[in-house]
Amino acid sequence: MKLHTLFQKVLTIGIVSTIGFSTLLASGAGTAQAASVSAEVTAVSKGTQVVNYGKKYMGVPYKFGASTSTTKVFDCSSFMKHIFKKYGVTLPRTSVAQSKVGKAVSKANLKAGDLVFFSSGSRANGKNVTHVAVYAGNGKILHTYGKPGVTISNLNSGTWKKTYLKARRVL
Repeated sequence: MKLHTLFQKVLTIGIVSTIGFSTLLASGAGTAQAASVSAEVTAVSKGTQVVNYGKKYMGVPYKFGASTSTTKVFDCSSFMKHIFKKYGVTLPRTSVAQSKVGKAVSKANLKAGDLVFFSSGSRANGKNVTHVAVYAGNGKILHTYGKPGVTISNLNSGTWKKTYLKARRVL
């Protein structure tokens, strides 16, 4: 009996929402806002698609200077170049060059699919870009480095928190 009542409530809410939204669109009010929301949802879902595709490579070994024509090994920028290419975004080869494409985004406004840049490792000086990752949402980054190879790390702790430089939105 409870399931039947719940179903009726859900159905009623759905019908009322449909009528309300249809009336809003028919009147022309909110059309630009609806289009804006739709574009935002598309951008978010594309970023999530990039991240999900990248997760298929979890554990693939890291190799500095890896060729962009293989998926047997990656370095950080060849990995970004590969996973974004599938979704129509052509990135330059190096993390430094990748840090100059798209538009700047603050750390507070990161969305899944944003590129995040770091000054870490033996070539780091705290200012120059030496590493790139893709923001995966919920404070996590998907990237490749050293022994773990392709992995997920916490952006807000340890090395990644200390060496974070900036982010760019390319989607």
